[in-house]
Amino acid sequence: MLERIKKIKSLILNKMSITQEPEIAIILGSGLGGLVDEMEVMATLDYADIEGFPLSTVEGHRGRFVWGTLGGRRVIAMQGRVHYYEGYSIDDVALGARVLCSFAIRALIVSNAAGGVNPSFNVGDLMVIEDHINLLPNPLIGKNIESLGTRFPEMTTAYDKALITLAHSLDPDLREGVYLASSGPTFETPAEYRFFHRIGADACGMSTTAEVIVARHQRIPVFGLSLITNIGYGAQAGKATHQEVFTAAAAATPRMTKLIKGVVEQC
Repeated sequence: MLERIKKIKSLILNKMSITQEPEIAIILGSGLGGLVDEMEVMATLDYADIEGFPLSTVEGHRGRFVWGTLGGRRVIAMQGRVHYYEGYSIDDVALGARVLCSFAIRALIVSNAAGGVNPSFNVGDLMVIEDHINLLPNPLIGKNIESLGTRFPEMTTAYDKALITLAHSLDPDLREGVYLASSGPTFETPAEYRFFHRIGADACGMSTTAEVIVARHQRIPVFGLSLITNIGYGAQAGKATHQEVFTAAAAATPRMTKLIKGVVEQC
């Protein structure tokens, strides 16, 4: 794994002509790649052009690295991710985050589209992730790579408190809550939504937690953001579709972009 990370990082540096280390890294989830339009893009690199890098197979995940500036900071972004339900190992799912965290970044920003579990949430809400429940395999299972991090990383502050406070100051109407990750690719049943609500989740999805775990393993501060694209629990509960994700993402892109840009500027 360590050699794989080093090889991919070297290829990214060379092919994208990166001469200064990025300051911030961003992973953009389903339908949320529009943030790239706000960047001053200097180079892009498709995952398909990186030998051994897993490819996105899901609509709404562009599948490329983007290098440029945002809010006056040097930023490297993943426009799209891979998921466990696509048939990849959990190591492959977390590989992109591992590579991003091998740069000298100040923080990793992760975003996703999620189903609302908290009955007070509405479609289009933005939720700052204050904690998570991981129901996917843990990406740290196996031999520990001591040069990356400790065998037993501490997770009580998986999401950086200072960045959460900053986000609320930039957008006082933000929701805050716990994100739960399960495997998918099926949307959750009503019983599963009820179960997730009872164990403390406010939103649920099929990504993100493996990326956060490896970032914290490598001692990188994390800021997480979920866009609520459908409601699965309570009086507003309804059927979820992938198209619903795109519709909600398109409507929320300007607000999300403004927030992330503000976090990047002050990070």
